[in-house]
Amino acid sequence: MLPSWTSGTSRKSLADRKEGIGVCGWILVSLSFLFVVLTFPFSIWACVKIIKEYERAVVFRLGRILPKKAKSPGLLLVLPCTDVFTKVDLRTVTWNIPPQEILTKDSVTTQVDGVVYYRIYSAISSVANVSNVHLATYLLAQTTLRNVLGTQSLSQILSSREEIAHNIQAMLDSATHKWGIKVARVEIKDVRIPMEMQRAMAAEAEATREARAKVVAAEGEMNASKALKQASTVLVESPVALQLRYLQTLATMATEKNSTIVFPLPINMVPGLYKNNGEKK
Repeated sequence: MLPSWTSGTSRKSLADRKEGIGVCGWILVSLSFLFVVLTFPFSIWACVKIIKEYERAVVFRLGRILPKKAKSPGLLLVLPCTDVFTKVDLRTVTWNIPPQEILTKDSVTTQVDGVVYYRIYSAISSVANVSNVHLATYLLAQTTLRNVLGTQSLSQILSSREEIAHNIQAMLDSATHKWGIKVARVEIKDVRIPMEMQRAMAAEAEATREARAKVVAAEGEMNASKALKQASTVLVESPVALQLRYLQTLATMATEKNSTIVFPLPINMVPGLYKNNGEKK
């Protein structure tokens, strides 16, 4: 009788069972081996298989996985009628996640696609625990991407891609561990938003830039007024400084090849000039 599934460490996957094949099984295996010996060397072409360096072979004998571990690269002897083997590729696999239409936390419809990099680290688990490990991982990646991004706002998706990708990778790695899968990396390739939302975001960004420019200009005016106030205080305390500033202004105007020279005239002298002209008349 097979052991019942219980919680905790007593649970065992199909790949962990190590039960004998029984007396009838050994008789069938012996007959198969005898058939190979009798038909040698013709049977050698059907019984010997080559396993490449990046592959592992899972051998089923009378429907049961052979104990210990998957067969290593090299030559593999498969008995006819009793043995069936499956090759498992251990190289990293790349899956493109098609664009997924997602409703974000702030009720914005977006389309997000990505890419998943994973590899098989346990050949026996990938064969015995799931019927199609690549398809299962592919569908699980799509579902996980939609579930995780559905809990994020649009601004978080646009600004925290790397953090979200790490969260998706951790969730996929935990879910596919029993399938013998190791998720190496998850990347979010592109985030597509509707044109109306793009225009609204562009208008908002432009308004923000204009407001920031006005604030900078106002701060510049304030700093300039403070500097002028300090300069006027210095000029009032030292009349000679005003004359030096006047001479410096004339020197600047002369270097620009201007024929017009402006002489500053105090305002308090103007009424005196008008008064003198009236007395002469």
